[in-house]
Formats: sequence, structure tokens, C-alpha cells
Amino acid sequence: MTELNELERIEENSVFSQVASLGHEQVVFCQDQATGLKAIIGIHNTVLGPALGGTRMWNYSSDQEAVTDVLRLSRGMTYKAAITGLNLGGGKAVIIGDASTMKTEAFLRRFGKFIDSLGGKYWTAEDVNMKTRDMKYIGMETRYVTGLPENMGGGGDPSPVTAYGTYLGMKATAKKVFGNDSLAGKKIGVQGVGQVGMYLVDHLKKEDAKVYISDIDESKLKDVSAKTGAEVVGMEEIYDLDMDIYAPCALGATLNDLTIPRLKCQIVAGAANNQLADERKHGYMLIDKGIVYAPDFLINAGGLINVYEEYLGSYNRQRTYDTAEKIYDTCLDTFKVAEEDNISSQEAAIKLAEKRIREIGNIKLPR
Repeated sequence: MTELNELERIEENSVFSQVASLGHEQVVFCQDQATGLKAIIGIHNTVLGPALGGTRMWNYSSDQEAVTDVLRLSRGMTYKAAITGLNLGGGKAVIIGDASTMKTEAFLRRFGKFIDSLGGKYWTAEDVNMKTRDMKYIGMETRYVTGLPENMGGGGDPSPVTAYGTYLGMKATAKKVFGNDSLAGKKIGVQGVGQVGMYLVDHLKKEDAKVYISDIDESKLKDVSAKTGAEVVGMEEIYDLDMDIYAPCALGATLNDLTIPRLKCQIVAGAANNQLADERKHGYMLIDKGIVYAPDFLINAGGLINVYEEYLGSYNRQRTYDTAEKIYDTCLDTFKVAEEDNISSQEAAIKLAEKRIREIGNIKLPR
């Protein structure tokens, strides 16, 4: 490889190149040798307000994988807040490591000090492998934290609201595809039965849907199956099911070159973030397959709605559900824009989000 080609390769894969391509304002790398903390905070856009998004802890295979994840997730939070009508920007944090062994009070409090150093430009909350009790420790070092336990005036676990919004988005998509929003008798494959997936299954079973579940955690599968009667299927088997709706509720990128050709459904509507491995390519692959896609950052916004209420300083659980109900109509509006503009539903949702950012940004400019 020539020196020039090597330089081009480095530039292609550089963090600055990724940041520029996705339009981020700031990326913060955090390291503390004493506690072993390695974290990255991505701040995508703060036009509508401070960046608010959860902290995810994951044992990433490489630092580059963590960078890619935090950049994609924080960008998604910008669009999620904008299309949902919240006065928030988009941000996210990832902590690199094993959540089962590395999380200690000192570890979490040190992370809280890094958040505090940003002066409120970024507010955190819980995400994958982070719990309300972790937010309590982080909150000892910064006030820029949401998702606190209810006994501390917080909103507690946001999963029920996330699941409710996802359920409503699924019903709106069913109305678009089937002519009515009833899920009774529909065959639905739920991939991932963590906190959100578990609550989503409850909603689906109450509506008499036929539910199939898969997860890497066998104990979760047994518990949810025993409680709801959902049928357990294998991790790979779920892509080949003859189903009406596929609901990805685990990690992202499950819609890709390998899985989309296998799908036998008419709808994809789930709670996972970044479900499309490649937004444009795989959005149109779904269209070519005759599958209607409910944009993930739109229908999984319930968790952000929940912590937004807490951020405002007067948490009210009923108000979070009332706000989440708007997801249904926004979903239908998104499908309408997609049809009118002959674009994918993902592109339509981004278009609506960016329109609000642009319009609110303009009124904030000095006259």
C-alpha cells in the first residue's frame, strides 16, 4: 500500500471523519485509571435544548465499535427528541467494559464528574446495562442526570413508557398496512425480552396477538413465556418465522443484507435503536420486500419522554403516557410524507425531525 493510500484509509476511518459525516457538535473521551473507567460522550445537536440521552455500558470488541455506536445513538436521540416535539437536543454516552464486574460506586461517581464538567450541555439517563440505582451514584457528582429512582423524585424505570410508545407505533403501522389497528390474532415475533420487550409482550398478549419471543438470556425467555404464554423460538429462527410483524427489541443493526431477505412479515416495528444497519440501503430493501418499517427513533421515544418529564422538574407519570400517545399520529404522518415524497419511512421521519430543528433554530437567531 502506498503512503497516500494509507493516509486516505486513515482519514476514511478517523473519528473526525465520522463526526463530520454525521454532523456532531462534540465528542468527549473520558478515562480514569484509578477506577478503570473508559467512556465516550457524543453530543450531536443542541439547537432545541441540552443533549439528553442514556448511558449504555457494553463490552465492545474495540474502541472503534464504541465510537461508531455512540455517534449513531446520539444522532438518533436528536431526531427522537425533535420528531416527538421535545425541547431537547441529542446526546448519548457509552461506557466500555463488563457491567457485571466493573460497576462500583467510585466508577459511577467518576463518570458523574465527567458529565458535570460539561456544565449541562449533556444530561444522562439509563440505557443498556444501566439501572436507576446507577443513576443514583452518578447523581452524587452531578445534577445533570435523569432516570433517578422514584423515591428520589425521579421517574424510575422508563421501560414501561418505551414499551407503550412502541406498542402504539406498531398499532399505527398495522392501521397503515391492514386497514385497522387491531393486533388480535396477528403473529408477532419479539426479538429481545429485556425490560422493554417484556412490557411490550404484555401489551400484545392482552390484545390476543400470537407472540413468539427470542433472547440470548434463557432465564428471561422462561420467565416471560411462563407469565404470558408467548412461544420461545431460537435467536436465528425468528428471522424465518411466518409472521405478520417483526419487533426488534434488542441491540441494533438486525435489519441487514443477511436478515432482510429472510423476513416473512409485512411490518417491522420494534423498540431497538438503529435497527437498519445502513439507513438508506436497508430502508429501501424493506420497501422492495413489501415491508412497512416504523422508524425506530420515533416509536421507541417513550423512554426519552419519561426522562424529559423528570428533566422539567415536575415528574408526572400520567403526563408521560399522554405525550407518548402522540406517537400513533406522528407515525401515520410519517407514512404520509414517505408516500408523498416517494422516500423511505426512515428518511421521512428524519425529514420531519430536521424540519422542526430548522424552524426552531431560525426563531432563536437574533433579529
